[in-house]
Amino acid sequence: MTPHRLAILGSTGSIGVNALKVVDWHPRRFKVVALSAYNNIALLKEQIKKYKPAYVAAKQWALPGLEQEFRFLKIKFLNVEKEISYMAGLKEIDTVVLAMRGAGALAPFLNAVRAGKRVAPANKEALVIAGDLIMKEARKYKASIVPIDSEQSAIFQCMDGQKVPVKKVHLTASGGALHDIPQKNFSKMTIKDILRHPRWHMGPKITVDSATLMNKGFEFIEAQRLFGLSFDQIAIIIHPEAIVHSMVEFNDGSVLAQLAVTDMRLPIQYALTYPERLDTGLKPLDLIQQRSLSFREPNFKKFPALGLALEASRLGGTMPCVLNAADEEAVDAFLRGRINFTSIYKVVEKVVSRHKINQYPSLEDIYATDSWARGETRAILWH
Repeated sequence: MTPHRLAILGSTGSIGVNALKVVDWHPRRFKVVALSAYNNIALLKEQIKKYKPAYVAAKQWALPGLEQEFRFLKIKFLNVEKEISYMAGLKEIDTVVLAMRGAGALAPFLNAVRAGKRVAPANKEALVIAGDLIMKEARKYKASIVPIDSEQSAIFQCMDGQKVPVKKVHLTASGGALHDIPQKNFSKMTIKDILRHPRWHMGPKITVDSATLMNKGFEFIEAQRLFGLSFDQIAIIIHPEAIVHSMVEFNDGSVLAQLAVTDMRLPIQYALTYPERLDTGLKPLDLIQQRSLSFREPNFKKFPALGLALEASRLGGTMPCVLNAADEEAVDAFLRGRINFTSIYKVVEKVVSRHKINQYPSLEDIYATDSWARGETRAILWH
């Protein structure tokens, strides 16, 4: 069997690390051709030693040291801030695992689909800000997109990768770190409190977004783009146990659900091996031990960021781009200790309220909008 050749963009983050665990479980199945990282150079070095990729992308300051340390290996080192898109389109790669976070994933995502690759995105920001453009290019260049994000993977699996008639998609949410905390206590929540997710171990940014439920709003927009759904075809359900990862309701009244343990290796492996299903080595789901599964409606008053995200989705055009950029900047400010938790929503809402929507943006328009929104957000934060 010829190994499936992988590029893992963001290899030192939680998704990247789990993708490499999948590779370890099926070593004959996969070949790591390219790795990229931004800040965790120590871990990147360990990955280079183990997987010996042909290409490695890192920040410019780290390249001389990496080139010297690995001078005896045939590795082409690239500047992650300038050449990551080039890496995503390499002919030596079959699948690009898009594990990097933020809007910076848009350019490599587009280059990968234009090269006709299979793209396995865990990144939702690129689809939020330019999903229509990405899906149009994917159709044009016959690229396949098999999502890694657990909820989108669940929808994909329930639809069996096909666009069949769907009545409703039920997008589940664990509720994040604050689902049982009274809203009056939100302003007292520390960074440590917010990053203590009850079900998933994720990066800090997505964990904060899970606490505000902004992440679920982003996933709503992402699902619209990925599966060609209308606004009214998606519903959000709070499901604290995080066992049902999403459900799809069909026109005949049937509802299919994808259930699994809360481990990202399962959707990652599915994206890499689709349409095959292989052993994951994970402990199987024990529904008897689980005993019960609960569901309830989201509390939009308690979590106004979710309503703001859905409104951005309804308005469309460049509004989701503004929402994402403002949120990235505001969450970064919170994680740096510059604002409190409840200020995240206030800052993002203010930026969104100032935006004049462009309903049919080009790629250049999207980049310009992203830049404008970040500038507006920083001006508010520094005011």
